[in-house]
Amino acid sequence: MKQILEGLNDKQYEAVINYEGPSLVIAGAGSGKTKVLTHKIAYLIQDLGIKPWNILAITFTNKAANEMKQRVENLVGELSHDMWIGTFHSICVRILRRYIDRIGFDSSFIIFDTSDQRTMIKNCLKDLQIDDKMFTERIVQFEISNAKNEMLEPDSYLARANGDFRKEKIANIYSMYQKRLKENNAIDFDDIINFTIKILTENPDVLEYYTEKFKYILVDEYQDTNKAQFMLVSLLASRYGNITVVGDNDQGIYSFRGADISNILNFERDFPGTKIIKLEQNYRCSKNILNVANSVIKNNEIKYDKKLWTQNEQGNLPNVYKAEDEYDEARYIVEQINHLKKEEYYKYSDFAILYRMNTQSRAIEEILVREDIPYKIIGGLKFYERKEIKDIIAYLRLIYNPNDNLSLIRIINEPKRGIGNTSLEKVQIIAQDNDTSMYEVIKNADKYGLNRVFANSREFIQTIEELRQTKNDMLISELITQTLKKTGYIKALEVENTVEAENRIANLEEFLTVAIEFEEQIAENTLAEFLESITLSNDVDNLEEMKDSVTLMTLHSAKGLEFNTVFLVGMEEGIFPGYKSIGEPKELEEERRLCYVGITRAKNNLYFTYAKHRTIFGSTSYNSMSRFIEEIPEQYLEGIQQIQNSSKEDDEYQSPYTWGYKNMNTYKIDTNKKQEVENVVNKNKPNTYNFRTPESFLKSITNKSNEEQVDLSKYKAGIRIYHKKFGEGTINYVEKEGDDLKVDITFDKVGHKRLMAKFAKLEII
Repeated sequence: MKQILEGLNDKQYEAVINYEGPSLVIAGAGSGKTKVLTHKIAYLIQDLGIKPWNILAITFTNKAANEMKQRVENLVGELSHDMWIGTFHSICVRILRRYIDRIGFDSSFIIFDTSDQRTMIKNCLKDLQIDDKMFTERIVQFEISNAKNEMLEPDSYLARANGDFRKEKIANIYSMYQKRLKENNAIDFDDIINFTIKILTENPDVLEYYTEKFKYILVDEYQDTNKAQFMLVSLLASRYGNITVVGDNDQGIYSFRGADISNILNFERDFPGTKIIKLEQNYRCSKNILNVANSVIKNNEIKYDKKLWTQNEQGNLPNVYKAEDEYDEARYIVEQINHLKKEEYYKYSDFAILYRMNTQSRAIEEILVREDIPYKIIGGLKFYERKEIKDIIAYLRLIYNPNDNLSLIRIINEPKRGIGNTSLEKVQIIAQDNDTSMYEVIKNADKYGLNRVFANSREFIQTIEELRQTKNDMLISELITQTLKKTGYIKALEVENTVEAENRIANLEEFLTVAIEFEEQIAENTLAEFLESITLSNDVDNLEEMKDSVTLMTLHSAKGLEFNTVFLVGMEEGIFPGYKSIGEPKELEEERRLCYVGITRAKNNLYFTYAKHRTIFGSTSYNSMSRFIEEIPEQYLEGIQQIQNSSKEDDEYQSPYTWGYKNMNTYKIDTNKKQEVENVVNKNKPNTYNFRTPESFLKSITNKSNEEQVDLSKYKAGIRIYHKKFGEGTINYVEKEGDDLKVDITFDKVGHKRLMAKFAKLEII
């Protein structure tokens, strides 16, 4: 017993020995919550004589579960093998294997992954004769998953639809989908917890068995639980009430996944007689980093107030750097990495670069590659490896080289065109037999007896041919825009209308930024050169497997990790906090918690960076410093006074319509003030702030706004004009084509070209 309780601080000791009734352990970042959980389990077994099989410990990830198992085994030996330690889903699967026959399944059931789910949904759409262009597998899967997260069965989902045509259709698909799962003796990931709850609530003997078995229940990361997980632990703890949950309301950052922070905030109400213990001693961060963390999080409305403290050294002051743009920001980060690596003998693995959105990684990746610094990305793909980026590159490659069969196979059904794998196999065989490309076979499919392929591919072939003919007469960015529009790729994402689709649109906007920057850097730019530059930028094979490498990840992915040195990048209003959360107190508080999580990942060195202007989503934005930096007292930050002094001249003119911290007053903004600010922003944003939402991007591609309409009457033969790519020239003649004009021009440097007036953006000189 002495060994179990040795080395615990006072609050950890109190949490470990408090074993009767409900306990809520508010565990600040780096305060040793896993130590409390594992030592409490060991204390129950070794000192109190509780049987291991009467203890249930639940975590959120397999990694956390395996770590807990190992640490408990180190404390009590093989006795730990007799207790249940696992994730919510692994625990529930064990119960389902024994009792799933109560709801009509066999114990040999299989669990469908995402790919299996979409195949099943696709079959349901076909059998119900529902247009899979209006209701794609991805859309339907997203809706069904959301319904299950809210514990809505098909009938309940249909009742809630209440006359909504779209949701009623999805309810029908949902119903058939569940029926087909049962026919296949299969469940999906979302069913695992819901079916366990169903069995427990409908079978008193099963509930009695498990409530008697699990006399002591411990739950990690309780602030991340959703409705179903709350119901599950409530049911299992209903007999003895000996439940210990560990979490931190200041680290609740997963509402977009269905996590409900009210579970931890209302724990006392849900479990009367709760004992609350706060772990406030931090073992990870330096004192200066904790000062910064406390300064930020105190601005939230907090029920369980706490203040982290540490016996660690004072440490370096966190540094703030104001960059000119995202490339200057990346350059500064690389300089600091090289400096600390040389002077302090740090390894690359000591550094982490954290950002709010995956799209922010591109500029950083480019500089890291240029400087030959190894890196890996956690919780996200490298920019050029993301599906939507690979898709648009494949389109560009096919436009450039129609013999590229690999690219054609990738995008022939992106978006869907009804050309299946069987048809593609036939096309491939014919192409091989005739020593030609698959593109040529599809182009002339009627001659090969492939009538269905011919009918379904006409629009695709026509689009590729048009783009091939005009590719040399457009800027690369214009070619990308036209490709996304004419192929229907953007339209398909718009129809999908999911969070994933919105992220894909944002990444495509960032790809436009790549093209624009290429055009600015390379005078005589061609599609071939652009594709070559992408290939070289992407030549970073096997870096993911390298252990000594800089880590790049989103702030959401960083939770639970720690690093010697952390860079928090993009600390700007509109970026972090994001533009959608500004003026929304609840969302803004979650953004602040996310910032708190990022800060407390750092052990010794912390850097905040922000840019005066940043090109992202295809446009350049001018954002002010994030309010989260403004909330930190000056004495806790290095470099802030220099920034303030250098900004005085810039601040003489402040646009009243930026997302600035001062304009927003404070995060506790009253309704009238909020509306006043929103009115100002909405009225003036197009002229002063170029940060575009995915919706505005869609509009810019699919519909020309009034401001973008070109006056075609001004183009006449003999007029001198200027084009961004081809320079100055003289119009020879114009001819009407649809609602546009085809302009025949002789350019001084590059000779004869024919351009479409609306897209050429010609300036009369």
